[in-house]
Amino acid sequence: MDTDRMHRAAVASGPGPLLTAVEHLEQTPYADPLIRRLRQAVRAVPLGPVRDLLHGRPLGHPAHPLLVQIPIGTWVSAALLDLVPGRRGAAHILVGAGLAAAAPAAVAGWVDWAELPPEQARTGLVHALGNTAGVVLYASSFVARTRGRVWRGKALGMAGLATVGAAGALGGHLAYRQAAGANHAEQVAHQVRDGWHHLGAVAAFPVGRAVRARVDGVDVLVVRESGGTVHALSDRCAHMAGPLAEGEVADGCVRCPWHGSVFRLSDGWNVEGPATAPQPAFDTRIVDGHVEAKLQHFHHRRPPTG
Repeated sequence: MDTDRMHRAAVASGPGPLLTAVEHLEQTPYADPLIRRLRQAVRAVPLGPVRDLLHGRPLGHPAHPLLVQIPIGTWVSAALLDLVPGRRGAAHILVGAGLAAAAPAAVAGWVDWAELPPEQARTGLVHALGNTAGVVLYASSFVARTRGRVWRGKALGMAGLATVGAAGALGGHLAYRQAAGANHAEQVAHQVRDGWHHLGAVAAFPVGRAVRARVDGVDVLVVRESGGTVHALSDRCAHMAGPLAEGEVADGCVRCPWHGSVFRLSDGWNVEGPATAPQPAFDTRIVDGHVEAKLQHFHHRRPPTG
């Protein structure tokens, strides 16, 4: 690229008005008091083990993006059938099916949203409000179709689809630009070289206390047990990169201080959400009074027992 073209590209580069508006939304704190109240309300619902199911822990990734495929798919199909003469009944059924499927998708989304940091929570709130507006439009469409007001039902359905589409674009920004729901520890396997690495002298790791060390530039949580066994996990939580070394260590596990995910020290298994991915774990050994660590690979991990 010549100098003039590089200059033109530099002048023309930068976020457009749409992206600028979304980035402004991320940084605007006006809704934070409402977010705090909503977060407390969602966390207070006594879901028990169902909460982890809604997070998607058994899947190994968030359940919400999977669940939203059903209402979106049915509503897009209904919109296509609305354009075909004589398909009134089928489109009506699809709109109703989408409304039924929207409920579990919304619940899973709110459960995930309650464990997000401020910037993601602000975007997520507008995303949720947009989807709620879309559901209201589709519910109105369903009622209109039931009462025989077909054209009104079609128009409300198209408006609902446009609204859900706009909210979905915000959801994409939330997932891919802001990394909500992503595994924030996935890169560790690509950063740490194979083989044994020096962590420090055994005396540097007091029994029962979490200590932060480094391996190949990666922060590592180290815990030494009273029997001499040493455990090591990647320090940055897979959920939202919280510092595990600052968390509570108990019963062979560590709890993230940010959002409460619990990981087993022996192999990094995520025994409790909101984290849906296990924590990268290290094998350890003691050589001449010093602790060494080697990254565990997935096939070396024991099956989860809890």
